[in-house]
Amino acid sequence: MLPTTSLNSRSQGNGVLSPRDAARHTAGAKRYKYLRRLLHFRQMDFEFALWQMLYLFVSPQRVYRNFHYRKQTKDQWARDDPAFLVLLSIWLCVSTVGFGFVLDMGFFETIKLLLWVVFIDCVGVGLLIATLMWFISNKYLVKQQNRDYDVEWGYAFDVHLNAFYPLLVILHFIQLFFINYVIISDSVIGYFVGNTLWLIAIGYYIYVTFLGYSALPFLKNTAILLYPFALLIMLYLISLACGWNFTKMLCSFYKYRVK
Repeated sequence: MLPTTSLNSRSQGNGVLSPRDAARHTAGAKRYKYLRRLLHFRQMDFEFALWQMLYLFVSPQRVYRNFHYRKQTKDQWARDDPAFLVLLSIWLCVSTVGFGFVLDMGFFETIKLLLWVVFIDCVGVGLLIATLMWFISNKYLVKQQNRDYDVEWGYAFDVHLNAFYPLLVILHFIQLFFINYVIISDSVIGYFVGNTLWLIAIGYYIYVTFLGYSALPFLKNTAILLYPFALLIMLYLISLACGWNFTKMLCSFYKYRVK
């Protein structure tokens, strides 16, 4: 049986954690250890982070099996190695520069776009979604309302990063090859290709997020996280019927933001 965040298994004979163990397992201690490793690149496992990025596309379930292993060996669900975050940041910067190039932006406009994508699209939206999912999962999805069983906020943020990476690759890399020649044209094929890429990207985000929370053995009814698929497909069909071009809207919005 997989361990949960039960305190009893680590308690002393009188049922109370020793001061040393209590300090080691606090959220603050884990956060300090994680941030400290950001300054030591030699301690990061970039090879394993690349493996995770690959399998988030081909078999995301295998990525979450590693989270189980981390819980068993290090007593935490969230990543303790920032290598994935570092590689994601690099990929985000490179793809955003490519986006600026495709949209024919100047140097300073591209820098503004980069800052917007990093701090608003990725970090800002990520903090908001992670906090919202952390609250919802702990409030409504935990099988047994007990402080010994809870979703770590760091794990909720990791789930967001896992789901965000395929979306980033589809919308900020694959889509770049079709924007100028296909997508932003006023033809039917243009908004069909663009909106279909959005459908796949957001669909990936929803599915990988669902896998992240369904992997936790102390959560229930995680299938409700798949319900947004119905709204997504409905919106996709409406967009095709009305001729909306989401990519064209995004490009116009980015150009407006960097003025």
